[in-house]
Amino acid sequence: MPRRPIHVSGTGGAELRAALHELRRELDLPAAFPQAVREEAEQAAAHHRPLPDAVDATDLPLFTIDPPGAADLDQAMFLDRRPGGGFRVYYAIADVAAFVVPGGALDAETHRRGMTVYLPDGRVPLHPEVLGEGAASLLPDRDRPALLYQMDLDEFGELVFTHVRRALVRSRARLDYAGVQRELDSGAAEEPLTLLRDIGLLRQELEQARGGISLDVPEQVVVPRDGRCALAYRAPLPVDGWNAQISLMTGMAAADLMLTAGTGILRTLPTAPDGAVKRLRRVAHALDVDWPHGTSYADVVRSLSAAQRPGEGGSGGPPPIEPRHAAFLQECTGLLRGAGYTVFDGDPPDPAEARHAALADDYAHCTAPLRRLVDRYTGELCLAAAEGAEPPEWVRAALDALPAEMAGAAARARRAERESVDLVEAAVMSDRVGEVFDGFVVEVREDAPTRGTVQLREPAVVGRVDTDPYGPALPLGDPLRVRLLAAGPGREKVRFAPA
Repeated sequence: MPRRPIHVSGTGGAELRAALHELRRELDLPAAFPQAVREEAEQAAAHHRPLPDAVDATDLPLFTIDPPGAADLDQAMFLDRRPGGGFRVYYAIADVAAFVVPGGALDAETHRRGMTVYLPDGRVPLHPEVLGEGAASLLPDRDRPALLYQMDLDEFGELVFTHVRRALVRSRARLDYAGVQRELDSGAAEEPLTLLRDIGLLRQELEQARGGISLDVPEQVVVPRDGRCALAYRAPLPVDGWNAQISLMTGMAAADLMLTAGTGILRTLPTAPDGAVKRLRRVAHALDVDWPHGTSYADVVRSLSAAQRPGEGGSGGPPPIEPRHAAFLQECTGLLRGAGYTVFDGDPPDPAEARHAALADDYAHCTAPLRRLVDRYTGELCLAAAEGAEPPEWVRAALDALPAEMAGAAARARRAERESVDLVEAAVMSDRVGEVFDGFVVEVREDAPTRGTVQLREPAVVGRVDTDPYGPALPLGDPLRVRLLAAGPGREKVRFAPA
């Protein structure tokens, strides 16, 4: 069953540490950067490559919004009103090409890694820390090279103009989601933050009008408790969604630039097949989820996702979890599988193959170059497109290989996420075998309806549940008291049986 990423505030236990070490070995995740890569990164951090035509934009009062403690800051923004109406968004993205020499040892290592991999005991970064959390990161009060997007919007939030250029920028503040939400809820936020809310809401309305979809499923988070690690649920705050809309808008603007220029790489997602949607309708009927005739599944999902979000000022405490809705939203994740990349150079891609079905628009990955390899190349393609110039040859030479490289990196990252969640759950539950818990069924296997997945109310654990193979099917979406049969990191995943 697809799961949301797990975020870790603290872990403990020798057994868990040993199991996570073994997972790194199985996935062949590198423990450190080779010496030649470290030396090249240190030299680049001290004296990054001079790149042409960079403008001085250090007067823009940019700010970042990231989780507390994050140091690999890819994006900074400033939002303003346009004279005569509408909005202007400045979005600065870390200029990694200023530090990575094409064909060098660091460049080769980033192609081998593909993306940053996150695990409970630490991350496996795409770039050495001296760059990813240092010289290339948009940390506050430091001059940094960046790709600076200017996006003009009309009063309805529609994008009417995009330009991107190299710039020297200086972030003024490092903010976090909960703090921004508190300022907005209390009415103390300054205009750039209130504009983030206003523009975010307008972009969400446009997404709905396009038929786009965003899944707001409560995520599992690991938190320290009494010197040990524990699990809790966290529902995305409204500001998470508004901030995401700015990033998504930038990715759509990047796609438009590349499509107009005729060379690029798009992030794509195929439309869900009819069979998958029909199955989802059957699940909705079984769960008594209202799906009016003629209503798209995106509209149904949107209404249920909204119900999972905390209300005004409601960032504390567990999110409201309606079992039937949670089960339906988990089933919906199956419609969002199959994402990939489409490269084009000269001939435009087939529109049906180029679209991102969840966004109902053309889209490109471009806003996270510190953590994702492809974004560095997208940035260079957008710069060339904005200036009406040809892309650098080193970019063109790498394009055809990027989809496979990114697919391999993404598969490795997904497995690391999935299995590390299993290990943390097993560690949290290892001394509670035999106990009974309240939960509800969020998934039932089609080929074996007496097997499925149960989500506990407390602690925030999601695990396999099996019942008599000759008995009745598990009740999807219904409450179910379960007994913990097994849990041990590196030995057995969390496993339940009906109590």
